[in-house]
Amino acid sequence: MFEQIEQVQHHIQQQEIAMVDLKFCDMAGRWHHVTLPSKRFGPDLLERGLGFDGSSVGLATVESGDMCLIPDLKTGFRDPFWDLPALSFICDIVEADTHQRHPLDPRGLAIRAADYMRKSGIASESRWLPELEFYLFDRVSYGTSVNRASYQLDAGEAYWNSEGGEFQNYGFQIPPHGGYHAIPPADSTYNLRAEMVEILETLNVPVKYHHHEVGGPGQYEIELGLIPLVQAADQILLAKYVIRMTAYRHGKTATFMPKPLYNEAGSGLHFHQTLRKDDQAIFYDASGYGGLSQLALSYVAGLLAHGPALLALTNPSTNSYRRLVPGFEAPVSLFFSLANRSAAIRVPKYATTPQSKRIEFRPPDATCNPYLALSAQLLAGLDGIQRQLDPTEMDFGPCDENVFDWPPERRQQIKALPASLPEALRALEQDHDFLLQGDIFSPALIDLWIESRHKEALAISIRPHPFEMDLYFDL
Repeated sequence: MFEQIEQVQHHIQQQEIAMVDLKFCDMAGRWHHVTLPSKRFGPDLLERGLGFDGSSVGLATVESGDMCLIPDLKTGFRDPFWDLPALSFICDIVEADTHQRHPLDPRGLAIRAADYMRKSGIASESRWLPELEFYLFDRVSYGTSVNRASYQLDAGEAYWNSEGGEFQNYGFQIPPHGGYHAIPPADSTYNLRAEMVEILETLNVPVKYHHHEVGGPGQYEIELGLIPLVQAADQILLAKYVIRMTAYRHGKTATFMPKPLYNEAGSGLHFHQTLRKDDQAIFYDASGYGGLSQLALSYVAGLLAHGPALLALTNPSTNSYRRLVPGFEAPVSLFFSLANRSAAIRVPKYATTPQSKRIEFRPPDATCNPYLALSAQLLAGLDGIQRQLDPTEMDFGPCDENVFDWPPERRQQIKALPASLPEALRALEQDHDFLLQGDIFSPALIDLWIESRHKEALAISIRPHPFEMDLYFDL
């Protein structure tokens, strides 16, 4: 939005901006913010930054917690959810004393990944199209303690409200697994999603479309445009913010949890991706499988070869693996295919032109940190290109059948994705050299990530589950 500080100051004066909000991302992928009066926004802030305690958000230890935020002027946007006129910026995190990028700044890591790709000479730009799936609920409650563990989610659209009760029933509830592209009045939130999309477009976030997803009790998708890596990660966080805040404004709550409901469709964050070099579409070859060039096939092979390790970053929650189970169109096997939604990598059949040719990596979900997840996928693909890997020689397909229809013994011949977070973390422990190329990820960052995720997995594994009461209480 802005290139120079003078442009920002002029905008603040002309639009009578009262507050400037600085947003930044922690390692887990959550946005945080700090707000200052607009009169404090000047050249000094760009040079010195705004100090904050990085230890409070997991970016440093207590004894070395001082860090600074430097706003990226190009990311400025008028925040539509403030009562007072407010201007927001996404920030980079720097050291308090040297003002060098902090090594654990997720956004800085993504910037390094994009720079590494350009310096490699393979491509000048990677472009990404994120598909955000989410649920909207009218009521949510959850809690745990020594003697209690519970959660309850409810949506007026849900089939279990077909007999009335708290929510007005007009007989248009969607049956289980029957929500894909449902039409109003069964699709009850189309106006709400339209408002979300209108806000995103106003904030220069391109949207391809929105629709009801498979999950009957209020699952939806908003698909963004094809944009460069760092911008894509920025806009994923901005889109999640807009979706949550718009829902909140209308008395609903949005969740991007991969599997909030038992036996209903899970929510993914699929990543369409392609490479370009000097505006040339280098993923396209009309004679190749699915219209893919040999370079694109090597990229695919890199993603699949490092797939188990990638999932530790693209699917970093224990809940992620409740989604990656057979029977819900979520991938569980490492293969690629044309238009096959049970594949880990799908080649969209409708993307037939050189500029539109791309592949879709389907396992990820929105519990990932998009800066880390996109960077890791890019590095895996580049590694496949640099090593000239061939996915067919590595038994990654293509496979143009629905593997869920295969008998178990045949399905076991295909390499499987990790079935749990600890399994994915073990894969990352054994396979992360591709992430260290170009000093993008560091061994310290990878160790910190693995340690923190193992702690979460352990914390869940040692707690009794409510369903265990059904199974074992009377034994």
